[in-house]
Order: sequence, then C-alpha cells, then structure tokens
Amino acid sequence: MRIIAGRHRGRTLAAPPGDATRPTADRVRQALFDMLWHAPWGGRTTIQDQLVLDAFAGTGALGLEALSRGADHCTFLETGRAALAALRANIAACGEEPRTAVLAADATRPPHARVPCGLVFLDPPYRKGLVLRAIAALEKAGWIAPGAIIVAETAEDEALDLAGYERLAARAHGAAMLHVLRAAGGNGC
Repeated sequence: MRIIAGRHRGRTLAAPPGDATRPTADRVRQALFDMLWHAPWGGRTTIQDQLVLDAFAGTGALGLEALSRGADHCTFLETGRAALAALRANIAACGEEPRTAVLAADATRPPHARVPCGLVFLDPPYRKGLVLRAIAALEKAGWIAPGAIIVAETAEDEALDLAGYERLAARAHGAAMLHVLRAAGGNGC
C-alpha cells in the first residue's frame, strides 16, 4: 500500500498485522481521488485547502492521500491499538505531524469538533450500520461543515440511504462500494 499522487507519491504505508484493519486498496483510492478531482460536482477545491476528517482511519491512507494532494489538515479518528500505531508511524514517515491530529476516539461517539471539516472519509467495518450512526454522531458533534463532501466505503451490496444528503456518486470497486454525498447547506466545499 502506498500514496498514489502528490507530494508523498510512492511513499509506502505500514499496515497492522492481521485482518482487523482493512485498508482501502491503492486502485480504489486512485479511482476515488480521480472522481473527487474530475467529477462535474468535484474539482481541486474538493481536496485542496480543505480540513479533512478520516474516521475509522485505520492506516490513515485516505487522509494522508488528501494531505499529499493539498489538503490543509487532517484529523484521524481510530480506536484500534495496532491501527493507531501504524497510523502514527505513517504520519511520521510522511512528516505530516504538524498538519494532523490523531484522536483515539470512536466515530459513532466522537468528541466535539473545534472546526467543521469540508471533506469527510468514513471507512468502517462492513455490514454493521456504522456509516449512518457515524454520520449522525459526527454531524451532532460539529465535524461536518455545511456543503461538506462525505465519502463512505461500504460492502458492494450494502445500501446507504441518508436523508438530508445529496447523493453525488456511487461506484462499485470489487467488493467495495464508494458513496459520495454532499451535506446540506452549501454549494460545495
């Protein structure tokens, strides 16, 4: 697993042993960031200069990819001890400590945000209903900015219907489905 593009392009990322963490595959991340950058509803400002939240962060691959491509700051939420160790090692390997915050916190019971984020990644374990629970909790805690882009990864056959969010895209990539939503209250990020 590696960073696909930007200032950290080619940087190898560590993953914890075992199958408790399921990192987003390089090809899926490539497809996701291409979509964010080139879709009619997307563009460079979808990533560049954004405050990013990587919830269920695991190795931090999504948030670090966003930083590599020009995001201003990324907050990572993760609870697994092995994943937190890999995440911190990956942040250090990229030299991104000044532009990151790592919170050992559950995305379904997050602490209150200091500033809302314009780009939110959710990559929880599949088939546990965690995306909907996390979005509700993150919204209540102030993590989701008006008009924020939310990217949620689920199992391909897992439905994701969310009132109050505009569905911008849904793309299958093998066993994974990427859902891209826009929060109410803005015309984009």
